[in-house]
Amino acid sequence: MEHLPSIRRSLQMLVLISLFVTAYFAKDLILPVVLGFLLALTLSPVGRALYRIGVPHAVSGFILISATTLVVLSVVLLSAGTVALWSDEIPQMGVEIKQKLSGVSDAVETMRSASDEVEKLGNGGEVPRQEVVVRQPGLLDTAMDTVSKTGASLVVILILALFLLSSGEMFYLKLVQSMPTMTGKKRALQTVYDVEKRVSRYLLTITSINAGLGICVGLYLTVLGLPSAYIWGIAAFLFNFLPYIGGFGGVLLVTGFSIVTFDSLGYALLAPLGYLTLTMLEGQIVTPWLVGRRLEMNTVAVFLTVVFWGWLWGIAGALVAVPFLVVFKVICENFEPLHTIGNFLSAEQIRPDDMKAPPASASE
Repeated sequence: MEHLPSIRRSLQMLVLISLFVTAYFAKDLILPVVLGFLLALTLSPVGRALYRIGVPHAVSGFILISATTLVVLSVVLLSAGTVALWSDEIPQMGVEIKQKLSGVSDAVETMRSASDEVEKLGNGGEVPRQEVVVRQPGLLDTAMDTVSKTGASLVVILILALFLLSSGEMFYLKLVQSMPTMTGKKRALQTVYDVEKRVSRYLLTITSINAGLGICVGLYLTVLGLPSAYIWGIAAFLFNFLPYIGGFGGVLLVTGFSIVTFDSLGYALLAPLGYLTLTMLEGQIVTPWLVGRRLEMNTVAVFLTVVFWGWLWGIAGALVAVPFLVVFKVICENFEPLHTIGNFLSAEQIRPDDMKAPPASASE
């Protein structure tokens, strides 16, 4: 019996590892389901508000999912032609960027040549070379495969979100009914409503902030004279869902495109500088002010979560990392044994008074 706690902990660790292994290999199945739940959570406050004014859940769910589908189709149709044209011109863009950055390229080439010379000296003057030819699938086949997988995933996400929104409070009621005690029922219901409230608030707020950032980026690049600036506004909106990674990637892409577009390198750098400035203002001022302290989380925890889920599921994993962390944080705050973990995930600063030892009692 004395080894029972250690055995229990070992079994819990094995179960956790098994869950992550399953998530890794079943990504194509699990990811659309997760995104469908997140979409339903995001839209649930709107659906509940419509229900209060007399709109049935089924009708409000259909309206919300139809509106979401129209927005997605509009974005795809608006940007597909321009993106396809740019993809054909990528090799030429690379040549132009190399020409305009010839000074930097020459310095890099000099360093590479010096490195090769050092390597030759270390290998007796000869550098063995091996050529490995890897046959890659055609660009058209890869594009069609990606489009078909993405389309199928979108269909699953939208249909699942529609069913969840149309069901109203049914799943909450079933969860309460499954709990054996009244205390368990209350705690489960409180946790579920807290998760829904916090996640939906977070996702709605972040979506609104990202939309505002996309509009500002698009307008700024339009003023600079960058062609198809609205595409970069859409890209800024989408990239900003990726903490840390999205802003950096957007700045790099805008830098390359502006260097190709504008003759003056100094003027071309105004585009990425403006993009970076707007992103920093959003991240340092707008988001903390609108999201609020209650939804703010430990920066280290957010970064590690994004890295982990990005490694596990790629870009899609990085997208869902923060909502996962919000859900986990809410669960930790509602269950006493997990309060320590929830406190670590919080961004709330510890006051100096909290670090002081309690005064000794008179009996001591």
